[in-house]
Amino acid sequence: MITRRNFIKKSLLSLGFLSAGAASSLPFVNAETTADSTAGFIEAVSNEPLISLFVLSDLHITINESSMSDKLHLALQDITNWETKLDAIVLGGDLTDFGRLSDYMLLKKILNQYELPQIYGNMGNHDYYDVWLTAKGEFSTETVPNGKTDAMSRARFQNFLAYGAYGNKPYIDAWINGVHLIMVSQEAYVEERPEVGEGAWYSDEQLDWLREIMKSHEDGKPSLVFIHQPLPALGTDGRTHQLIRANEFTDILKPYKNVFVISGHTHRSFESEDHYNWKTPFHWFNNASVGRTRSTLPGQTSSLAQGMYIKVYPHQVVIKGREFSNRTWIDNASWTVPLLK
Repeated sequence: MITRRNFIKKSLLSLGFLSAGAASSLPFVNAETTADSTAGFIEAVSNEPLISLFVLSDLHITINESSMSDKLHLALQDITNWETKLDAIVLGGDLTDFGRLSDYMLLKKILNQYELPQIYGNMGNHDYYDVWLTAKGEFSTETVPNGKTDAMSRARFQNFLAYGAYGNKPYIDAWINGVHLIMVSQEAYVEERPEVGEGAWYSDEQLDWLREIMKSHEDGKPSLVFIHQPLPALGTDGRTHQLIRANEFTDILKPYKNVFVISGHTHRSFESEDHYNWKTPFHWFNNASVGRTRSTLPGQTSSLAQGMYIKVYPHQVVIKGREFSNRTWIDNASWTVPLLK
């Protein structure tokens, strides 16, 4: 029998290989990115943002371990004391470690301790992990799905975020002050589609939905598209630990200006790696993790708890990496992207 530890180790080795491959084939930009507004960019008309929000990816909340809960408390304490208005928080996949009702109940208990803005989210692969657990809570690959279904996992996620009123799907969109937030979600895992592994599979229905709502951006209004798993090399479809139908996803977004894609999943630290990929037809940023940001030292346990702060102005988008454990900005995770006319 493969133990949970060996399963996770094998999964992380695969993830490291794939994310390294994506980084080498799609170069990232270092330092702060700016451009002159005379080159087809919108001129500055206001110093006030249209919206500001935090993206908290990979919380990995579980009743079995308290360290991820402790890190989420650090993030929420920082956010609660924010000096300026926040319009939303987006939970960027892997809200839980196993997707059990008890995990969601713990997450809800933590969130309810704070006064927070509207919360949105999308699903990650770990939010489907209940299928690996036996009735005794033991990790078992030999008895998967252990009497569980992917549909049960989706229902728990949708109930947690009260998505039932929006069509009872794990994906949703929302407009805030003229800025479009689009939460795309992994729709199936190994119980329904064993071939996807740890990859993000999107149905025809979800991709058609995305294609339709993107039509409202023909005028160039900014959109923030939230995914969990990262994209593979441009021009290819993904596999495990990646967005599987990547070519179709990219083709849907390609015709539109001022599209920002935010992913998670890799747990890469803002301190040691750049997270802005400018080789795609849109702006693609990879978030770090609140619960499990990787240590910058190999083999070391990380105490880091990182997230992403986004401010959308009429003329530009500002994205910054935040270290919640000491409430500081991360110097090499700061980008200012001007919006095209």
